[in-house]
This record gives sequence, C-alpha cells and structure tokens, in this order.
Amino acid sequence: MAKLKELALPKEKFVGGHRGCAGCGAAIIARQVLMAAENPVVVGCATGCLEVFSTIYPYSAWKVPYIHNAFENVAATMAGVEAAYKALKRKGKITKDLRFIAFGGDGGTYDIGLQALSGMIERRHRVLYVCYNNEAYMNTGIQRSSATPRGAHTTTSPAGKVIPGKPQLRKNLTEIVIAHEPAYAAQTTFAYWNDLVTKVRKALNADGPSFLNIYAPCRLGWAYPPEKTVKISKLAVETCIWPLYEYENGKYRITVKPKEKKPITEFLKLQGRFNHLFKWKDQLPIQEFQKEVDYIWERLLKRAEAS
Repeated sequence: MAKLKELALPKEKFVGGHRGCAGCGAAIIARQVLMAAENPVVVGCATGCLEVFSTIYPYSAWKVPYIHNAFENVAATMAGVEAAYKALKRKGKITKDLRFIAFGGDGGTYDIGLQALSGMIERRHRVLYVCYNNEAYMNTGIQRSSATPRGAHTTTSPAGKVIPGKPQLRKNLTEIVIAHEPAYAAQTTFAYWNDLVTKVRKALNADGPSFLNIYAPCRLGWAYPPEKTVKISKLAVETCIWPLYEYENGKYRITVKPKEKKPITEFLKLQGRFNHLFKWKDQLPIQEFQKEVDYIWERLLKRAEAS
C-alpha cells in the first residue's frame, strides 16, 4: 500500500498551469497516475479534454516523454512504441526499464478508438491504457457517448417532452476489455487515491496489456459546483453506480465495497444533467436506472464470490 509521503517525494510528472477547469477530474487522474508510476514512462494521449487543456503550444503540463495522437489511434501508437522499445532493448541500444501509458477519454476509448484498443490487447503489447471516463464528449460541446448513462442530459440527447435524456444503457467497456483476457483490468476513481495508485502499479507491473477505467466527474458537463468533484466521485462508488473492482489472473475482486449501499438519487440530485428526472412522471427513468445499477452490482458480487 502506497503512503502519501512516499508519493510526494519525487518531482511531479504532471504539473499545474494548464487550462483544465477548476475541479476537473481528468487533471487529477493524470497527476495521480503519473505519481504512482515507479519506472520512467512514455505517455501517449488521444485528442480529448486532457490533451487539449494540457498541451497548448508552447506550454505543456507533461514532464515525461509525450506523444500527441488523433482521437482514434493512441492505443495503436503506443503499441508501436512498445514494439520498437523491445527491439532496441534486444539490440542493447536501450538499457532503461521503461513503461508505456496511453490516455484516452471515453469518446476516444468507448467509441472512436475501440478497435485500436482491442488490437493492442489482442497482440499482447505491454501498455497500460487509461480511460478517463467523464461520460460524454466534453471538449467538443457535451455530446453523448456510449459511456453516457441512461437519463443524462447532453446536447445530442436533450431532456424534454420527447425523451428523458439519453434513453439507452451505457456500454460496459470494462467487461468488453476483460473478454480480451488482458493481464490486468480494473475500475477505479481518484476519490479513493490508494485504490487508484495500487491499481496503476499492478497494471504497470503486469506482464502484458492492462486497462484502467477511471471515473472522471466533469463539473462542466455534469453541471455541479467544482468543489463537489471528489464528493460526487465517492457517491458514485457508494451508490454502486461505479463499482471499484479488478480482474487479475482470471479472477474478479471488489476492492471497495460500500458499508451501506445508497440509493442512486443521492448521486443524481447533485448534478444538473439529471435534474429533469425528478420532474418526470413517477420518476420512472430513475427507477429504471436503479434497476440497472442493482442488476450489474449483484452480478459483480456473484462473479467475485465465484472467483
């Protein structure tokens, strides 16, 4: 288990001065992931919020080797970098023990870059893919993605008389990745920093491809005060909307189990993107959302118990 004093000793690898919003979850994730890395790292980042606000020329928040990528190809790029590294190491031209990290938002991971991620894992490249998941295309105008939850208002699933926000369930990307049999896969969030740091270290030390789906509340797209970012992140775990678990050596393990599972209304009522659901007749969309959360949580409990 990591200690805060140890994490604070090395120089920061992701520094302030960037253009991220106050309370931005993606910025906290980048900082915590790089603080957890014990070896030198090479980072690739897909186009998205994190890339846009942290690399405006001539400034950069990244104090590590960094490669800009298009929306769809960060996994392919880092797979190529890792392959080149192995070749150069075999020839004795590189002696350092390096690690490779690909960052992508949910749009660049769940949707546009899924094929590249699938290929990277199938070819067994030793790369950690980090999805900072803010559940919509935030930097282009808050359009819905396949990570957007049922009932959320976005500019392409506007809540009104016709639909109560996004009608569809969100894609369960972590389970899709697990179906690829990676060396390591997990869900986490920065509100439980030790859970995040532990999982980053496990992923970087895994002998093969690894994946982290990290929940990233967005104060702009989710419509809440910036000082509530950590509180909302914790509520996502306490309501089981975002279970923290890992998949390793063919086994599931829940890493943070709420002492008392709270109703999802505790999570929804703090965010403007869900305000309309409380005015809907019989609050039916909320009831359907709760059933979905309960079903996925119970299924995860059974999988963990069977492992």
